[in-house]
Amino acid sequence: MTTMTAQATQIYSIVIKATPEQVWDAITKPEFTQKFFYGQRVENTRERHLWHDGSGNLMGDSPTLEFDPPHRLVHGWSSAYDPEMAAEAESRVTWEIESQDGGLTKLTVVHDKLEGAPKTAESVSGGWMFVLSGLKTLLETGQPLAG
Repeated sequence: MTTMTAQATQIYSIVIKATPEQVWDAITKPEFTQKFFYGQRVENTRERHLWHDGSGNLMGDSPTLEFDPPHRLVHGWSSAYDPEMAAEAESRVTWEIESQDGGLTKLTVVHDKLEGAPKTAESVSGGWMFVLSGLKTLLETGQPLAG
């Protein structure tokens, strides 16, 4: 048991040897996300952020708030797979994609508006770095981080 409370705003950054367009495709297309996002098919469109598990069960469905390829994606976050988290207020995820010198891209993920979603905040606090590490590994090597 831990007494530490997950932060209401969580910020993660990583540098990837890939173009902003490659990073954008990886975070918006289900054929990529299933290789680094815990086997889940995540689809980000101008309208919705939808994610399903490997069996096709709905894990989350939230509106897209900003869609600016290949620079910025902002969407709501709800966790439909868990009744307690599904009852919480929707939080928000922002993906900032910035081109860097040398063929690199800086990706920053901000998961905020978690004040009304303490169970979600705790759940995602350990997961984002694994997701981003998986994304980096996939784009740089062509292989998923975990099998």
